[in-house]
Amino acid sequence: MLDYGKEAVRYDASRGGEPRAEAAADAVLSLLPARTRSLLDVACGTGLVTRRLAARPGLRVTGVDAAYNMARMAAERVPGAVVLGDSRRLPFPDGAFDAASAVWLLHLLSGFDEAAAVVAECARVLRPGGVLVTTVDKAASHHVGSDIDETLAGRPVRPPVDAAAQVARHAAAHGLVHEGEARFIGHGQGRSPRSTVEDLHRGWFTSIPPDGPLARRYAARLAELPDQDVHRPDPRFTLHAFRKPTV
Repeated sequence: MLDYGKEAVRYDASRGGEPRAEAAADAVLSLLPARTRSLLDVACGTGLVTRRLAARPGLRVTGVDAAYNMARMAAERVPGAVVLGDSRRLPFPDGAFDAASAVWLLHLLSGFDEAAAVVAECARVLRPGGVLVTTVDKAASHHVGSDIDETLAGRPVRPPVDAAAQVARHAAAHGLVHEGEARFIGHGQGRSPRSTVEDLHRGWFTSIPPDGPLARRYAARLAELPDQDVHRPDPRFTLHAFRKPTV
């Protein structure tokens, strides 16, 4: 798994920057009830999306992230609104927020128990009638039918921690009801053969040891593809919204 403390410096530039952040924030906001006045952005990262969420008039946004360097960058973008904290043990009281968002978080967790813990914490800090918005099926979103996907077919993969059905079960266990969904383009996230080789060697593919023979084998296959620096289509990410009942 990537070290997101070290990744902070290159995170925005390597993941679509402002266009992707704008698309993500717009999609999150589209799933919030009009009455929403406070939002917790869980695993806010560098704050690029958080800042756009906070630009919505009348919405007070708080960001939380466990990686110090990420939280520091977010605090520069949204001053006075970012805290350092673990998404599995959120440092906020029960019912503190009208909404919570978790964009590109659940897929990073080590297993279903951790994902369940994050969903449980988000449910805990929501007020009755509040909404949790989270990305699901992130890895599957990157399958766009390209020659890169064909080359990587058959690689070992772990069961997706953020599978939509599994996330829905976690939510239901804490009384959250599915409310809706939205999709957005991951601008700048389309893979090229060369960038995919770089991802292999820096641990992006969590089931392939970055310095092992399997990584080298897939890297060699990718190196044979045409148009090494041409990015294939951008992925489309999916958000699901879950509402906490008022009774």
